[in-house]
Amino acid sequence: MPRAQQPPEVGRRALRRVAAVATSLSAVIATSVIAGPATASEGSPPCALARTDAHHSEGLDTWNRAYPRPVRTLDAVMVFLSFPDSEPVADPRELAADYFPATTRFFERASYGRFTLRPDIQRRWVRMPQNSSTYGIRRDWAAGDRAAYLRDAVAAADGSVDFSRYDVVYLVADPDAAGVDSDATKVVNLDRPLRADDADLSRFVTLFEQSPPDRNVLAHETGHVFDLPDLYHRPQEGKGDWDTHVGDWDLMGSQFGLAPDPFGWHKWKVGWLGGRQVTCVSLGRERRSSVHTLRPVSAPMGPGDGRRARLLVVRTGPRSALAVEARGAVGNDHDVCAEGVLVYRVHSETASGSGPVEVLDGHPGTEACWGTSVFPRLADAPLGEGESLDATEDGVRVQVYGRSSSGDWTVKVERSG
Repeated sequence: MPRAQQPPEVGRRALRRVAAVATSLSAVIATSVIAGPATASEGSPPCALARTDAHHSEGLDTWNRAYPRPVRTLDAVMVFLSFPDSEPVADPRELAADYFPATTRFFERASYGRFTLRPDIQRRWVRMPQNSSTYGIRRDWAAGDRAAYLRDAVAAADGSVDFSRYDVVYLVADPDAAGVDSDATKVVNLDRPLRADDADLSRFVTLFEQSPPDRNVLAHETGHVFDLPDLYHRPQEGKGDWDTHVGDWDLMGSQFGLAPDPFGWHKWKVGWLGGRQVTCVSLGRERRSSVHTLRPVSAPMGPGDGRRARLLVVRTGPRSALAVEARGAVGNDHDVCAEGVLVYRVHSETASGSGPVEVLDGHPGTEACWGTSVFPRLADAPLGEGESLDATEDGVRVQVYGRSSSGDWTVKVERSG
């Protein structure tokens, strides 16, 4: 598709912006850790792990303001990029329909209506100056090639897109171009932001998906924009299973998971849970056990639900905690393999992609949902009525008493040993 004609004044403005973009891109370092100022959470409870220097740290006592916090409406722009070596077959609106409104609805359910992702879908292809193969697009992308791609993309789109209006930028490549590798989809962080339209652009979601794309892939990548880590395990030399840490639980582990709703810990981190919805469980010599009622994290937030617990947390060390939550076949988890009480470890010093969260298997001798689960060994990890789990290394035992007609679970947490 030929590039749309622009008025002369638009073209001159675009050239000035291109110069600014080219200057700032000389400092690009892809996928670097961004060290930003911290925003303290008022009255952080004792079980809130401190945020560390680990990339996408699971610490949540402070918020890194280098990332937008999804507790309001955020505006996103979706730009479609074509290349001289390939004439696009699909219309941008057809490709956009693969992602929206599904991604917006996912986050509205996950956040209990506290966050809305509002997309601005560009209707025309933006022509890149180089052929698709020139950019070396692949999963482990060379920093220089990736920098050139971002520089050219922003420069090409800047005449028709006011980047200062948006909190999130999605760059969608023509999926039929010869040099486009669908495995290259990811968020790119810049240690020094790009400058365009008098705004700093710190990160981009670069999409190279085929149509239709991977399920929930855009929600997964958008999670990184909100400082959420990858929870999958990347095998050495690509040989092995990617989903050993969390299985189907939380889309930051796998976008294909049967239970993609974010962990209660992540909902607490970004600001969707708080107050009475998170209970710090203190176990000591005088109080060795306590009983709690849990509402599933994926259940909608109804009247009075703000006072109902959805997450139990036992602090197990300076940088570690044990989390307990209920998962049910509702909301984003409507396809869940097994309902029940899920137990997992959280480590705030462990970086994204290195296992910051570990789901504990409540049924280590069985598997479930072969053919649909991404990791059947953890598909039935939740505890059912009358079942218990001993987290020996944490010194904690979790026992499930039962489930009410409204779907709430009664759980006992006690010291073990």
